[in-house]
Amino acid sequence: MGMEIERKFLISDVADIPLDVAKYKYKTIEQGYICTSPVIRVRRSDDKYILTIKGEGMMAREEHELPLDEETYNRLRDKADGIIIAKHRYLIPLSDVTDAADYSDLTLELDVFMGLHQGLIIAEIEFPSEELATGFEPPAWLSEDVTNDGRYHNSYLSTHPMPKK
Repeated sequence: MGMEIERKFLISDVADIPLDVAKYKYKTIEQGYICTSPVIRVRRSDDKYILTIKGEGMMAREEHELPLDEETYNRLRDKADGIIIAKHRYLIPLSDVTDAADYSDLTLELDVFMGLHQGLIIAEIEFPSEELATGFEPPAWLSEDVTNDGRYHNSYLSTHPMPKK
């Protein structure tokens, strides 16, 4: 059991990112939702398989993760409702984005979506406290803060095509 505290930012175009994204490690992620209220998700992240249950909330909410084997993941994935989400998640040290000392050991997760959500790019940053999360001053290229916009939660995206502006 744990608390997930994260902020999300929309990025209009990969060309807006002032970093060479290709130099960073990434994971290939596929995930489906068994239920969206409460959120029950199955995820394949490269060769790891995880069942996740999330509580209610926008920036901060409870999150429970349990490991799965590949066979169980595949059975549960087949039961998922809606769209199976596929994306590359680039892991960018936050120290490459900001020089603020409080954030130097954190990671910006840059999600580049594929499939029905092709063109959607979201940056997520998990914080150890709500105080650090609310105090974070994002660089300009993290264009729009969508932390409190439920249309950018993956559970919502699993039942809707990419949000339109």
